[in-house]
Amino acid sequence: MILQQLADGLVLGSIIALGAIGLTLTYAILRFANFAHGEFVTFGAYLALLALGQFQVLSTTTFGPLSFGWPLLASLAAAILATAGLALLLDRLLFARLGRAGVAIAVVMGSFGAALALRNLLFFAFGGEPQYYSRAIQIALPLLPRSVLGGVRATPDQLAVLGVTALLVIAMHLFLSRATLGRAMRAVAHNPQLATVTGIDVAAVVRWTWIIGAGLAAVAGVFAGLTVQIRPTMGLDLLLPLFAAVILGGIGSPFGAVLGGLIVGIAESLAVPLVGAEYRAAVAFLLLILILLVRPTGLFGERG
Repeated sequence: MILQQLADGLVLGSIIALGAIGLTLTYAILRFANFAHGEFVTFGAYLALLALGQFQVLSTTTFGPLSFGWPLLASLAAAILATAGLALLLDRLLFARLGRAGVAIAVVMGSFGAALALRNLLFFAFGGEPQYYSRAIQIALPLLPRSVLGGVRATPDQLAVLGVTALLVIAMHLFLSRATLGRAMRAVAHNPQLATVTGIDVAAVVRWTWIIGAGLAAVAGVFAGLTVQIRPTMGLDLLLPLFAAVILGGIGSPFGAVLGGLIVGIAESLAVPLVGAEYRAAVAFLLLILILLVRPTGLFGERG
């Protein structure tokens, strides 16, 4: 039973981790907490659902035991592009203008208002009923026998989510450590004024921060819909775990955000038998309080 809960926590944690990477990049480079980031997760999931209805006309073939095939992958790509476009549009119309006012709280409140507007737009467009990418019922595969601490079972879709998440995390690490743009993003996060003096195009870095953060949020939304379901409040439900993961890992640390996401996901999964599924969100809140009390800078945050 414990191993099964750990496995379920890893799946949830991988989804939180992908969303947390974008959130921590936004905070580090743009210097504000974006409360609309959870809605990027939701919009990505719904945009992929809309695109899937078009691509499924071309093919309904799935990849072996998985519940999806090329249509969902094409829909995921379309959702990434559309969610990135939404983030750039919000930045141009809202965040950039509020940021020029020089009042940091105005940008934060603006993101909160944008989140409310986007969430209600989804309710208006799709209603409150859960949606699914596929109605196919998957059989969980035994990964460990029941004789080993109750055994471990996972569906092929869950294994695919874990595998793709691992590849994306590795790709992000290589991008930030070796690519010219990745190093420029780290420089702007550390000292934007010095980065400007050295010739780095800060405006371009900001645009790419929105694109990468929103794109990863869209992937997280699709993965959440693939393993559970899609609903207009999924971004709101994930928002607190996302912030808890970012603070636990250390604000501005993508690797810390990944580790924090996995810890939060596992903690929530282990808490379900103790407090029930309806109260597991409180676990992220308690972790957030403990982190702030014990180590406010997080596991990989820099001490002031």
